[in-house]
Amino acid sequence: MDLLKKIRTRIDEIDSTMLSLLKERLECALEIGRIKSKSNRAKWDPLRERQIFERLHGENSGTFPESSLDAIFHEIITTCRLSQKKVNVAYLGPEATFSHLAGVEYFGHNATYRPVETIEDIFVEVERQRIQYGIVPIENSIEGSVTSALDSFMKYNVKICGELNLNIRHNLVNLSGNLEDIKKVVSHSQPLAQCRQWLKKNLPNIPTESVFSTALASKMAAEDSSIAAIASTLAIKTYRLQAVVKGVEDYRGNSTRFVLIGLESPRASGVDKTSLLVGLLDRPGALNESLSILASREINLTKIESRPVKGEPGKYLFFLDLEGHADDERIQQGCDQLKTVCSSYKFLGSFPRAST
Repeated sequence: MDLLKKIRTRIDEIDSTMLSLLKERLECALEIGRIKSKSNRAKWDPLRERQIFERLHGENSGTFPESSLDAIFHEIITTCRLSQKKVNVAYLGPEATFSHLAGVEYFGHNATYRPVETIEDIFVEVERQRIQYGIVPIENSIEGSVTSALDSFMKYNVKICGELNLNIRHNLVNLSGNLEDIKKVVSHSQPLAQCRQWLKKNLPNIPTESVFSTALASKMAAEDSSIAAIASTLAIKTYRLQAVVKGVEDYRGNSTRFVLIGLESPRASGVDKTSLLVGLLDRPGALNESLSILASREINLTKIESRPVKGEPGKYLFFLDLEGHADDERIQQGCDQLKTVCSSYKFLGSFPRAST
């Protein structure tokens, strides 16, 4: 017992030291913010943040679990950065959707989040400078591209500032946490479809109901003990629900790529992507000519997708993702030459590449 007490006392001392250092780190971040404000420099430096994580991984040498280390310092870094200037983020609501969860994963809990009704509304709010950032889903590993997001890039003048790959994990939740209390399961149509086999096997006689969102389903479950919802982990905390079973999706590896939109792209981080929206000249080999320009400079193309131009049958625009930052010489040269062979050209932004 004496040894246990001694260890607990040491843990208390470590916690107090950590708190003191966190307060000191926050003060340092505030001072950096004041210096940057005087010189009109951007508050967010992706390269500096990447270097911090690389240094921490090196010093850790695998002792502390790296995923937990990243999560802890991500929250610390974003909290300190947001202390310099508060960030407002629009997401596809209501509260506790996967879009909301993606925002929290990217900015931490200290940002201000505002739900909006449609993906296009997010673009409108950012373009009109009513909100600083928006987080939008752009493609799902099972369902494919989110066309409303792609179409909005064609209509609005915003820039991609970052990206996040969010693993989609569906949880069966209710008030009690007991499977036998469930008389009906509700959720958005997509989660219900992605959990169809699990529900058929484990709740064969329980009816399901499709509703507007996983957040609405969670709200219904919070108000009726006979209802269970399929929802995100954030919904469990938001609506004070209990997890009956976690990970009820039929297929593992379901993920959604989200992009952060704003009015300016960040500085190079050293591990970046550049997104373009281009139209091709109406002549044979136009696509091959465009791709050859990138290949000749060893620019890796990570995504290409076409979207029809509304009101102009037979005309398409192409979304391109390139490895590299617009400030890189080879990207600059490739894009400059690309402009000469395209009927239209729109720079959508350069941003830090998401970790896989």
